Amino acid sequence: MLSFLFYRQIGEACSFLVEWSIMRDNAIEVVGKIGSMALIRDNELDIDYNVFSRVAKELKPGMLWVSSGAVEIGRLDYIKRMGCELDGPKSDVMTDYSAQGQAILMEEYRRYIPAKYSVRQLLVEHTHFNHPEKREHICNFFLRCASQNAIPIINYNDTVSFEENRRWELNQLRCNGKKDVVECIDNDETAATIACLVRAKNLIIFTSAKGIYLDPKDPSTLVERVEGKNADEVIAAITELQKSCIGVSREGAGGAKAKLEFIKEPVRAGSKVMIASAKYRISEVLSGKCPQTLFQVR
Repeated sequence: MLSFLFYRQIGEACSFLVEWSIMRDNAIEVVGKIGSMALIRDNELDIDYNVFSRVAKELKPGMLWVSSGAVEIGRLDYIKRMGCELDGPKSDVMTDYSAQGQAILMEEYRRYIPAKYSVRQLLVEHTHFNHPEKREHICNFFLRCASQNAIPIINYNDTVSFEENRRWELNQLRCNGKKDVVECIDNDETAATIACLVRAKNLIIFTSAKGIYLDPKDPSTLVERVEGKNADEVIAAITELQKSCIGVSREGAGGAKAKLEFIKEPVRAGSKVMIASAKYRISEVLSGKCPQTLFQVR
């Protein structure tokens, strides 16, 4: 009798693990990321409300949205209110702008996301992805969101994470022998890390450009597809494409070369990756009805 109960319990546990694995593989349709400059009307020094509206109206459960913009939006808001920029150490200024902008960022997403869905904020740091239990805790949170009609808006926690401390913590991890340390240099890496964590079907990276160019100065050189019969072939093609990538859009940004580096692991994990302009809708990117650079295993 005891033997029967024991094996039945083992069977139930295995069944649960299989079901949980299936849920994890199928729950997240899209991990998306939008950059700071895509959310700003640069010539007017103001938020681009059209972009917020276009993106947020299409968000639904099963999508995880990584949004930069807190620091830049906070900066613009402070200038509008005070008539000048903040002065002081860079780490302090970044903290203060981020804290001011994050509230506005969430307000805009809540304004445009359909009212029938819950909106949840998650601020992450590199430490959360380098610690197994914290990583699993975050993954479970994402899966619950998908089943609870909730949409998480994720951003790196610039308010509490400053550069000197971040470098020290990362160095400690490496000194302790940890491999594949997640740095979360910017939200491109954050989004890529999350896509791997939840085994997302699709990873969309919205930028101010239409995709990756062989010649950044020539829009006609847009690379439309990077494909291969397996992940290794696609990653090799990505590495070759990185040779064409030079420059960044602004100080502190990683640029196209860094984006390409970050998407290698999601490709290896089975995600289809799309880099496209924030001028287009999520649905247009997923259906291939707009210019983009698509990375996938055929």
